[in-house]
Amino acid sequence: MRDHAAIDARSLALAEAIAAKIDADPARGGVSKAAAVCARWARRRPDPCAEEWLAILGRPWEEVRAVLLDDSEEGRRLRQNSPFCGILTPKERWAIYRRFRQHATPRA
Repeated sequence: MRDHAAIDARSLALAEAIAAKIDADPARGGVSKAAAVCARWARRRPDPCAEEWLAILGRPWEEVRAVLLDDSEEGRRLRQNSPFCGILTPKERWAIYRRFRQHATPRA
């Protein structure tokens, strides 16, 4: 990745794939998994971001989804510390990485 805009776009693409997987799961297991990740982070080292995500994850899925996919500066900030790791398989994640790597243009 060459710049922050490209990194943010890739992060949003990952979030979209995560949201689609959680949408497809009636039990919304990905939300519970993300909450467990946040709780683990908070136990290891108190972190305002983990606490912020824990509060968000306590909301209904539709609200969590809106935060996860928010393309504002706030949404981009939250995605930088996303607790949704492990929702996508490595194969799914690397497919998105490859897509963005292929479209990256080197700077002169």
